[in-house]
Amino acid sequence: MTRNQRSRSAKYEMGDVATTGAALKRLAVAAGLKPRTAVNGVGDGAPWIAEQIEVQFGAQGGYLIDFFHVCDYLAAAAAFCAPDHPGQWLGCQKERLKTGQLAAVKAELVAHVEGETVANDQAPVRACYRYLVNRPGQFKYREAIAANLPIGSGEVESAHRYVIQERLKLAGAWWRPANAQAMLNLCVLGANHCWQRYWNAAAA
Repeated sequence: MTRNQRSRSAKYEMGDVATTGAALKRLAVAAGLKPRTAVNGVGDGAPWIAEQIEVQFGAQGGYLIDFFHVCDYLAAAAAFCAPDHPGQWLGCQKERLKTGQLAAVKAELVAHVEGETVANDQAPVRACYRYLVNRPGQFKYREAIAANLPIGSGEVESAHRYVIQERLKLAGAWWRPANAQAMLNLCVLGANHCWQRYWNAAAA
C-alpha cells in the first residue's frame, strides 16, 4: 500500500516479492510522487523491503522499522533485563527510541546479553540487540514523529481485511486459484478508485 501523506489517499497492489519493488514505485507515482517528494517506507524489518525502497527511490526514500515490531523484541527481552519491573523497563526503552536515544537502548541490552553458550532460541536479549544492530539508520522515530509521519505499519497490514478478506472470505465461499486472483484484482481495482476507468477501457 502507498499513501499520499498530504491527501491521505491510498493505493494498493498485490504481487510476489519479485514484482513488489516495481509496484511500490508505480503506486507512489499514482499517489502523487514528484522528483522532490520524500518517501517514507515502514515495514517489519525484512531486508528486501529496505533494499527495494533504496533501489526504487534512491535518495528520496527512507525506511523505518515498524515501531510495534521492535517493541515485540524489547518486550521479550524485558523479562531478562529487568525481571522485577519489566513493564517499566520496556516503557523506558520505548521512550528512548522515540526520542532518538537508540545508543542508550543498545547499551542497556548489551549489559544483559546472554552468553554464547545459550541457544539463540533461548536468548531474547541477544535477538533484540542483533535486530537493532543489523538495521542501521532504520530507527529514526524522532524524525518521523516530528514530520507527522507514521512509525507503524498497522494501516498496511490491516488492509488485507477490507481489501481482500471482506470479499474473498465470505462464509461458505470456495475459490479456484485463478478465480481468486481475478477477484483479488477487482478488489484492488475498486480500492484504488479505478473501477469506472477500468470498465470504460474494457468497453472501448
